[in-house]
Amino acid sequence: MRATALIALYAFAGAAAAGVAGAGVLRLIRRRSLTASVAVVAAVGVGAMLAGTLAVAWAMFLSSHDLTVVTTVVAMAAVVSLATALLLGRWVVARSRELADAARSFGDAGAFAAPSVPATAELDALSRELAATSARLAESRERERALEKSRRELVAWISHDLRTPLAGLRAMSEALEDGVAADPDRYLKQIRTEVERLNDMVGDLFELSRIHAGTLPLSPARISLYDLVGDALAGADPLAREHGVRLVGDGVEPVPVEVDAKEMTRVLGNLLVNAIRRTPADGTVAIAAARTADAVVLSVTDGCGGIPEEDLPRVFDTGWRGTDARTPPAGAGLGLAIVRGIVEAHQGRASVRNIPGGCRFEVTLPIPTS
Repeated sequence: MRATALIALYAFAGAAAAGVAGAGVLRLIRRRSLTASVAVVAAVGVGAMLAGTLAVAWAMFLSSHDLTVVTTVVAMAAVVSLATALLLGRWVVARSRELADAARSFGDAGAFAAPSVPATAELDALSRELAATSARLAESRERERALEKSRRELVAWISHDLRTPLAGLRAMSEALEDGVAADPDRYLKQIRTEVERLNDMVGDLFELSRIHAGTLPLSPARISLYDLVGDALAGADPLAREHGVRLVGDGVEPVPVEVDAKEMTRVLGNLLVNAIRRTPADGTVAIAAARTADAVVLSVTDGCGGIPEEDLPRVFDTGWRGTDARTPPAGAGLGLAIVRGIVEAHQGRASVRNIPGGCRFEVTLPIPTS
């Protein structure tokens, strides 16, 4: 038993010496190729076995013939191990280079195409992560292009909408200044109307800028949907009467929600104004609110005749306006973008879909916690 313990001790001492030496070499070449590191690991394994064998042979006073035989066997094993390690290292390095070449396509705004040659499990997992990252980058680029397009359209439409009232204000002010205005009171009333319109436009731009910057201040409080909808209907009623549109708000449940009442009233007001202006006279705009299993849903239904299917994904984009909304008082196409921004700031979502004879805008809000 004692002899076995001594053999184990001598073998461990020799192997430990080889291991320490191998660790030092690995530290020195840690920035080198993986092939060199794999070769060192293989050499350490064989070297540890040889060192342990030599230590035991020295302790047991083996004959020189037996020692030569053992050394030769270990040396052959070392040759095979090193050759295998080099082949493995070169194969892994080759797969890594192929993966690196494929990853360079990110910089060229291209899609990632994983190498077709099989790789290790780790490299295969890395390849899948790169492919997922490539898909996310492609989506981000697409969103960026869409945002840039909407910004250009917004600038063009804002420029158009500003030019018309400014030209009118200039003409009316010059007429008043020169004393050639036939009805000064009418001119003054029209000037005030145009100024209020410009003020509303600037207010929408400011609101949208705060939404995009993530600095929209919210003061959530618990309020009944019945009260929220009632306030919105009261604010939209004069416009509905002017356009000859009926407002219906019977399908509203007194469900509690936790929202910023001022901002959410603006959401409902924008949706109602948008629906009233696009519903023909004698048409109906209905607003409803109900609680589902996991959310609260507000809906505004109009009689606009529907939105073209190709335009549905763009309805909430900044600056989007339908083809029949290029003239005042349609605005600058900011109302629905503000709706989406405010709703998303409340951790909700806004959507639209066509129904027979019109479309339905839905605002989904989370259920307040008890």
